Amino acid sequence: MQETEIIPFDKKRRRGRGATDNPGSRFESEARDFIDDGWSSTDAEQGPDRLKTSVTLERPKSIISRNMSPDLPFDRSVNAYRGCEHGCIYCYARPSHAYMNLSPGLDFESKLFAKPNAADLLAREISRPAYRCRPIALGTNTDPYQPIERDLKITRKIIEVLAQARHPFTITTKSDLVLRDIDILAPLANDNLVSVGISVTTLDNRLSRVMEPRASAPHKRLMAIETLSNAGIRTLVQASPIIPGLNDQELEQILSAARGKGADSAIYLLLRLPREVASLFENWLLEHFPDRASKVMKLVRSTRGGKDYDPEFGTRMVGTGPYAALINKRFQLACRQLGFSGSKYDLATNLFIKPGRDRRQMDLF
Repeated sequence: MQETEIIPFDKKRRRGRGATDNPGSRFESEARDFIDDGWSSTDAEQGPDRLKTSVTLERPKSIISRNMSPDLPFDRSVNAYRGCEHGCIYCYARPSHAYMNLSPGLDFESKLFAKPNAADLLAREISRPAYRCRPIALGTNTDPYQPIERDLKITRKIIEVLAQARHPFTITTKSDLVLRDIDILAPLANDNLVSVGISVTTLDNRLSRVMEPRASAPHKRLMAIETLSNAGIRTLVQASPIIPGLNDQELEQILSAARGKGADSAIYLLLRLPREVASLFENWLLEHFPDRASKVMKLVRSTRGGKDYDPEFGTRMVGTGPYAALINKRFQLACRQLGFSGSKYDLATNLFIKPGRDRRQMDLF
């Protein structure tokens, strides 16, 4: 009898993906392993099939998510998708896939969920009498311009609703696909109704390919900043996450490059490793950067009180300790020298008109 061999997701099958493994959901009562029992229909010489992306359509009953976090400058957000094909290994949203009984690993970047009724839900929710206008953040959990947006266009439909209602919103993305919608964004920018944040984590193409394999290349993100800025759209560079010992030495270069392309403000966030992200990230380090994996994790823990992650409000975004303080000082100094100013969420709210409302009708109160 042929012996059954337990094998992990090998490199050929997960080529173009970020995570190196696919641990089960923390809510699962059973664990599963992929095995090769010799009966595979795949040609042995070709190796196993490449992991393909699947998209499941879901129809939620509401679309605006609200938060009361003191660490966030917004209190509401909209996410058109669950999971993200960009495959960023450091993504703090990975653990949310466990709620779908899926893995925060490879499942998160290959088994996606789309919300085709998002725009209709949004129009309905902002039309309610009790609704009060404040900026809505797009792209807080997963990227609104990930590759499947090219065909599904859910994000575009969402911003069309917001544009018609003159509702302020922000966008956070790692994709130059945002330029597709510049025809909607540019007129809104004239009335201070939109701001776009482009996340630039590195200027090193090799590091970007292995760290965020399906996101736009660094030079394309800088080009997006330039194009948006030239169109009069307020553009912010997000140097995040800053990973001690891996990309932190690029902080000033990232900020300078973005400023040179027209970015008018900047933020940074320190690497966050909640729940399963810690082991996923460490395994990724061991495969791609074995020579410095130990050093990186040691530095990361030095900014989190000796732990992989500390979710404490007030410090979870920037960390604690001497190394975290040094990164913060470097960021503040660079911003002063480069002349960054303004806030991404300082947008106009007095132009809002509820969908379906007669623009000539004034409010009683």
